[in-house]
Amino acid sequence: MQNVTLGLAVLLSVGILFAKLGQFLRLPSVTGYIIAGVLLGPSCLGFVSYEIIGQKLNHFTEIALMLIAFGIGEHLELKKLRVIINKIFIIGLGETIGAFSLVFCGTLLVSLYVGACVGGWAFKEIVVLSLLLGAVSVATAPAATLHVMREARAAGPLTTTLMAVVAIDNGLAIMIFGVAVAIARNIVGAGGAVVPIIFGSLAEILTSLMLGVLTGMLIDFFGQKLKNKNELLTAGLALLLLCGEGARLMDLSPLLAGMTAGFTVINRHRRDVRLFRVLQAFEAPIYVLFFSLAGAHLHFSSVMIVGWLALSYYFLRGIGKMGGAALGARLALAPPTVQRYLGLALMPQAGVAIGLIFLIKSEPGLTVFSSIITPVVLAGVFLSELTGPVCARLAFDKSGESHGAAEKCANHRNKLASAQSYNGSQDMTLDDFHMSKWTRGKLIPPRRLEGCVVFGLSLPTTAAGLARIATLFSHYFMSSPLAVHVVMPQKKDNDLFEETDSAPQLFKLASQEVASLGYRLETQIIHSDDIVSALLSVTDNPGTRAIIIGHPLKKSSQEFQGVIESVAKNATCLVIVVRFAETLHTEKILVPITSIEDMRTLGDPVSSLCCAGRHQVTVLRLLPPDAVKEHIENAEADLFEWAKKQGVARFVRIKVEATETRLQAIVQEAESHDLLIMSSAQTKRIQRFFFGSLAEDVAQNINKSMLIVHSSKQSN
Repeated sequence: MQNVTLGLAVLLSVGILFAKLGQFLRLPSVTGYIIAGVLLGPSCLGFVSYEIIGQKLNHFTEIALMLIAFGIGEHLELKKLRVIINKIFIIGLGETIGAFSLVFCGTLLVSLYVGACVGGWAFKEIVVLSLLLGAVSVATAPAATLHVMREARAAGPLTTTLMAVVAIDNGLAIMIFGVAVAIARNIVGAGGAVVPIIFGSLAEILTSLMLGVLTGMLIDFFGQKLKNKNELLTAGLALLLLCGEGARLMDLSPLLAGMTAGFTVINRHRRDVRLFRVLQAFEAPIYVLFFSLAGAHLHFSSVMIVGWLALSYYFLRGIGKMGGAALGARLALAPPTVQRYLGLALMPQAGVAIGLIFLIKSEPGLTVFSSIITPVVLAGVFLSELTGPVCARLAFDKSGESHGAAEKCANHRNKLASAQSYNGSQDMTLDDFHMSKWTRGKLIPPRRLEGCVVFGLSLPTTAAGLARIATLFSHYFMSSPLAVHVVMPQKKDNDLFEETDSAPQLFKLASQEVASLGYRLETQIIHSDDIVSALLSVTDNPGTRAIIIGHPLKKSSQEFQGVIESVAKNATCLVIVVRFAETLHTEKILVPITSIEDMRTLGDPVSSLCCAGRHQVTVLRLLPPDAVKEHIENAEADLFEWAKKQGVARFVRIKVEATETRLQAIVQEAESHDLLIMSSAQTKRIQRFFFGSLAEDVAQNINKSMLIVHSSKQSN
């Protein structure tokens, strides 16, 4: 069949037919797709020719591999992996060594004693063959595993560990393959030093990772600009394909680049996963074609020639994967389900392995080995892709993780993602801000005040607002509000802390506001050439409870961010940045929370505002979109206990959202609130560049006053 369109139609039709038949027999859909490809391919009925498989439909394989790689990256969330990263490395090393060792030794023995298709070869040539097959055996096919996982709706420790191991596995495969090729070239006399080729492989991996990070950051950037799902799909797919083709043009790994792009997107602080969802709706026919074409690639005539080698490769690779993974998991003290069943889920092998045998074909001096390696690996790929999905499904079923997401709350998953747009805030100036009158009466200070809450004064416009926030915190901490004015005689026109004689005016404005709340203001002038040193000097007093600093209300104040990061890194108390917007109200407060660490950081600030009047506080807990009902209920219980511990349960309304985009969820909820309180992690500039800051993103997209809280170094 030469008609490409008709070939597509036949592959899709027969593929889905056999997938449904497989489901009826309780087999994964992937198995049905592969069988359909085998039947339609040149080795059987011949409806799909070699030309169509190898040239005209090859771009569908490339698209599918990028979608698969990007999807794997979604499962590499640092918050989940941080606690198991050491275990994952040990497991990955175990299953890699297991597969390589058994395939290498098995190929060597079969070739020497059975003489399968290598008659007349010298011993060193058999060693090279064994070495190359051992290197190729390390690779694992993420496509089938990911497809089965989604079909089974698996969730749990095994699933999380599996995705991370697969990602590490293919990185190791590329590196081991580079080393093996270097050794093989030297053995057969083709030349080439081992060390440069090893470093070349490392450079390939690092460059692939850098390309993936760049792609992920571009996807995240444009994702915030495009709210229509169709536009998001178009832009995201374009960037992914550009990443894949760019990797191929530079002789890099498209799989590693794609996985890194997904990893980058999922670990940005705003965690916008809408692209993952729209791609999942798009990828179904691509996957049918990908797996069907994988089956059609099998050449039975070639397999018959290398029968013994192919069988030994398949079985020894499987034993090595299962045994190595089990041993690694046991050494890493992984959960019992991971120890027992992880190896089963690592059986599939396809895209990466096929790519490696093509590299062997193109390697001068090693082309003679490709005539044996190609049919051996393709036969192993066929068998592993035929049985691998069944083994993976068995692993998920036996571990109890299948259908873990069957009770997802669809309304939680789609509610906020369905919003087509939201209005970002416009640049505002300090002149736009004004105070609302305090109507709750004067606070009653305790008889004895201990310590202080420090706030910096630099501009008359925000002096009263900062004084009010500081006084509310002082009331909670039973301390005194302390206004600090920094005079910098050697710095002119400073936007952050003015070098003027305005201190009396500033102190007067702040004192009036503090007095209206029932407290007395303490003041201090600090002469310093360095803002950070001046602010930190007030924390030398162990009684300092918090430092409050006003945001300059500029979207690109790098100097201010540098000051805040330095102060927060070294301060021994809470550092709170107040960003004023229009009118300061504190009646309705929104507290977005993304982690347990946020709950620890925001406890005192929330309690400070609640103890000074009856404020209405909404605690918005944001969960991943695949959060199940049990996770939502557990989050609600944790928040309720937290509110009780903080003594604010009667003021707090708890709301848990499973959302695809944190930023949109917060912005939408903020519309009905006056003030937001958010935590900002103490991250270095390089970390902030890669992972972003959800609090800063929110600040740029709403016209609401905000308290951005940095925890003290003592609490970290």
